[in-house]
Amino acid sequence: MSVGGPGPVPFGEALRFWLKLGFISFGGPAGQIAVMHRELVEQRRWISERRFLHALNYCMLLPGPEAQQLATYIGWLLHRTWGGIAAGALFVLPSLLLLIGLSWAYLVFGHVGWVAGVLYGIKPAVAAIVVQAVWRIGGKVLRSPRQAPWLWAMAIGSFVAIAVLHLPFPLVVLSALALGWLGGRLAPAQFLAGSGHASVKAARAPAAPALIDDHTPTPAHARFSRGRLLRVLLWGGVLWTLPMAALLAWQGAQGVLPTMGLFFTQAALLTFGGAYAVLPYVYQGAVAQYGWLSGPQMIDGLALGETTPGPLIMVVAFVGFLGGWHTEVLGPEARFAGAALAATVVTWFTFLPSFIFILAGGPLVESTHGQVHFTAPLTGITAAVVGVIASLGVFFLMHIARPVPGGPVDVAALAIAVLAALALVRFKLGVIPVIAACGALGVLLKTAGWAA
Repeated sequence: MSVGGPGPVPFGEALRFWLKLGFISFGGPAGQIAVMHRELVEQRRWISERRFLHALNYCMLLPGPEAQQLATYIGWLLHRTWGGIAAGALFVLPSLLLLIGLSWAYLVFGHVGWVAGVLYGIKPAVAAIVVQAVWRIGGKVLRSPRQAPWLWAMAIGSFVAIAVLHLPFPLVVLSALALGWLGGRLAPAQFLAGSGHASVKAARAPAAPALIDDHTPTPAHARFSRGRLLRVLLWGGVLWTLPMAALLAWQGAQGVLPTMGLFFTQAALLTFGGAYAVLPYVYQGAVAQYGWLSGPQMIDGLALGETTPGPLIMVVAFVGFLGGWHTEVLGPEARFAGAALAATVVTWFTFLPSFIFILAGGPLVESTHGQVHFTAPLTGITAAVVGVIASLGVFFLMHIARPVPGGPVDVAALAIAVLAALALVRFKLGVIPVIAACGALGVLLKTAGWAA
């Protein structure tokens, strides 16, 4: 610890902060990272600017929700393994509880007039948010076609693969990984992408020293150790295997819950580029393959995820809840309990890999950060993610424009989507105000009879 810096942080104080963060972490990863930066770097001085950004860059190299992983990383740096587990779990728990309640309300009251109006308005807003994600991620990674033609080709190719050829999402990711590896050797300058989050980078670091300052030695528990790596991987394997074995013993290999556990474990390993990148994969499995929910319900779930704190990938809890509800995993007399259990199972298997990545691979990946032969494949995946998210936007817009296949075009819904996109991309308004305004507009249009 630097001389004159804050004293050691009691574990109880850290727990209170991580719980508070779980309730105020709105605004997607950029907003969540900005909140952590303000609280941890500028106000509390638990960690310095440089060390915070170093941790952020590392988390952005991994699949999974980077804001939740950043909280896990800093908690681990401060209070060892249990600190990381507490920080990451409390980042997710409030969102899980809120989404269980909202999912139940959606199923029970979703057809009530004003509720239907709110959902009518926020569905186009969700499509606009996806458009904003394409704009934001594409701007960070692709640069101009003349500067990075390789990355542009990968983005366009991934769009065609998903939207036109309907290829499996894992195949697209693996292809992008291979092409990124090759491109890093043939055209390395095109793959030297930054980490983004310019608003965080531009922040001015306070002069006061931090508990974990720029030159504070790496704690012993955060240094790479082969023995520690094996122990963490062993425990991670146990924490995955025991619940899966229990579900298999209870329901069998074709049961809903073990199928959800396996499917969302695979999804967790493919979330390079954030939640929007994995949503097409979740749609392919949860909607098209298993029928746990419908396409319009998937859009509604994303809308609910946008309005609650926590990682956007928590939309998987909504998917799990609806899947558990519709399949009656605990019987028709316990639909809520079964649905809540399914949402919890899905959340467990989705987030467990993120904890393993941080606790086991943190020191190892950190030591290789910045080397182009390591980062180029991940930059390639991020470029492909731009095309994948664009395909998701097209899918959402098609459902919004023509909610009934073969029916008339819903001009009012498209107009809301255009207004929301302008508000987000052109005028830089926040996600929550835009969703709230669109929901109110939806109620107004439904009440006036101007909406389908």
